[in-house]
Formats: sequence, structure tokens, C-alpha cells
Amino acid sequence: MALITISGYPCSGKTTRATALKEEFETKIKDPTYEGLITSIVLISDDTLSLSRDGYNDGRAEKPQRAALFTAVQRNLAKNTVLIVDGLNYIKGFRYQMYCAAREANVRVATVFIAATAEICRSWYQEKPEAARYAEATFENLIQRYEEPSSMVRWDSPLFTIPWNEEQPPVDEIWQAVTGGLLRPPNAGTKSIPKPPSDALQTLETMTATIVSEIMSNQTLGAGAGISLKLYDGTDGPIKMQLPSRTVTLSELQRLKRQFVMMHRKAITQGATENGPVDWSEEAIAAKFGNYLEERLG
Repeated sequence: MALITISGYPCSGKTTRATALKEEFETKIKDPTYEGLITSIVLISDDTLSLSRDGYNDGRAEKPQRAALFTAVQRNLAKNTVLIVDGLNYIKGFRYQMYCAAREANVRVATVFIAATAEICRSWYQEKPEAARYAEATFENLIQRYEEPSSMVRWDSPLFTIPWNEEQPPVDEIWQAVTGGLLRPPNAGTKSIPKPPSDALQTLETMTATIVSEIMSNQTLGAGAGISLKLYDGTDGPIKMQLPSRTVTLSELQRLKRQFVMMHRKAITQGATENGPVDWSEEAIAAKFGNYLEERLG
């Protein structure tokens, strides 16, 4: 249904606001008069995922930290769920990544920015128990590196700014945004691409090698030049290719095989070509490779 990204300085009160939102939303969906599609409110954070604050002490450790959070976001995005992501979310590139995941899942988005001054955050930082603090140098570094959300960019919109001293956040406005606001459909950049089967590359290599061997065997038997050679027993009949009226050498076939396989490696790793999803069955590969050889052997 929706992704709500909580953002703000460290120790700005993000968890307090995120928890309050979760409680308010759960009250709404438990109301007997509620007839919407939302059945659960999920809150994820570094704490719920057991991610240590020490992970932000250096860039190399921070990357797997963000990756774990992003994986949890992808896993919990659903049409019947409001997902609240309580974290630093201080890098606009990471907020954009979560926005793209939400569009791919076809759910709404909203950003809640907890506006607190650095001085207030430093004061609250000193009040936290030692185990719940960032390292002091890390805390200051996170404040310096923070990239504030902007309502001018689509991945931060709609943006709700809540001052640190505001007692009552705009719960109803946020609820309206995540239940009835603009729903951006997936585009070409965010649309999920079907992954090829795990044995696609092996099937490609095996099928093309089998066809090369079949052509050479027929030529050895003296029945190769100019004939229509069966390559595969397809579901709609045998797949054939027209051999040229000359003898084809093994080196020529091997060269064309390598070219064909190399052309399709990228499609295997990405799951599609510019023309859309690819069929990686033996039958489809046999037909494509047969056509490829016919065009180039002429």
C-alpha cells in the first residue's frame, strides 16, 4: 500500500515519531468502521534488524548496513501493508533507491522529515545510554553529511516536515497521502525484469555446441551441403536450418558460436534485451542459433 521514509539527524526523535505513527495507523485499521485494504503496519529500523551503530563508523562497513535495510524494505513492501522505515536515511541516493523499489511494487510513498537543530540533537545524544549512542566522531560526521529531503524532488514527495517540538504530528494528512494519494506506476527504469533460469548460460553453451556438432557430423557423412538440417524436435514440429551449398569448416562454426554466445551473455545477466524478456528454453535457443547461422553462412 505505501512506503513511509523517516529521515532526520541522528538523535532527532525519529524513532519516537515512527513509533507514534505506527500506533496511530494501527488504531485506524482496527477501527470497526475501517473498510480499506491495509491489514498491517510494519516498522523496520536498524534496531529491529539488529544492525549495530558501529556500522556507520566507516564507509566500507556502512554499505552492507544499508544493503541489509534495503533488503528488508523490498521484503516488506506489499499492497496490504504500510511500511515505515525508521533510519538515518540521510543520503538522497538511498532514499531514491527505496522510492524506485516502492514504484516497482506499485505502492505509494511519503517522506517524514524530523526537523531538529544540530544543537538539540547533540543535547539528546548526551542523554542516551552509552550502548545506544553512535561514536562521537561518527555522530558529528553524520550530521555534516546529512542531505535534507526536498519537496521539489519526486522521491521525497509528498514531504511532511515535523518540527522536533511539535506535540501532534499531522497523522491524518500522512494517512490520506498513503491511502489515497498519488500512486505512480512503474516505469521502464523501475519495472521488474524476469530473471532467466539459473542454467540459462549452460543451456546456451550446450545447445549451440550440439548444433555445431550436428552440422559437422552431417558434412562428414557427405549429406551436409545445401540440405535442410533438423536441429531440434520442437513442440510445433522440428526446427530446421538451411545449410549453405558449400562445406562449412569447424573453425567457422566455432567462431559464429562464440559470437552468438557472447551476444547473449549480457541478456542472461540482465534478464532481458532491448526488445523485452528472452526465452531461454532449448527450443528457443535452437531456433535463434539456426537463424543466426543461416544469415551469416548464406
